[in-house]
Amino acid sequence: MAAEADIEIVGEAENGRQAVQMVKKQLPDVAVIDIAMPVLNGLEATRQIIQSGISTKVLILSSYSDDEYVEQVTEAGAVGYLVKQTAADELLKAIREAQRGNAFFSPAIAKRLRERCREAFVSGQPPRKRTDYLTTREAEVLQLIAEGRANKQIASELCISIKTVEKHRQQVMNKLGIHDVAGLTRHAIAKGVIENTVGLKPL
Repeated sequence: MAAEADIEIVGEAENGRQAVQMVKKQLPDVAVIDIAMPVLNGLEATRQIIQSGISTKVLILSSYSDDEYVEQVTEAGAVGYLVKQTAADELLKAIREAQRGNAFFSPAIAKRLRERCREAFVSGQPPRKRTDYLTTREAEVLQLIAEGRANKQIASELCISIKTVEKHRQQVMNKLGIHDVAGLTRHAIAKGVIENTVGLKPL
């Protein structure tokens, strides 16, 4: 990609929180965000970048083409979603389209989105709205639980009290209907919130 005359890489981040800070500082035209980043996943990083009001366009890169995830990142404000198996030239095309303010999705995802919109139009029903989405803070807590952090570590990482961590933890469990750490971890892996590096299989 460095050989592309019209594209300059201005920085690379090791985790989601660093990515948000770097985007706010560098103000690139386009940020390519991996959905499964440590500390803060790509969905939450996208939300925080968009909510900061800067003009950077966000493209999501993921191993997962899960409809629910595509829906969540587009609601969060991402302009595109690419699966990692995508050819390099498709990524370059997506970056250029995003820079122009256009949406870009991997072909298989774009096809499914069109089909869902068509079905909704034919049936006369608006696309369904989910009410069980986690808030930004709840999603951060879920990710850190799934990464094996204790409540005290989560409190320190997010600069909140242990009591607040416990409250968010309970809300996450209630919304997802999962009441143990192993279950939350499996859910996080299945949804691509964290990478499957601990030998657990997604459900």
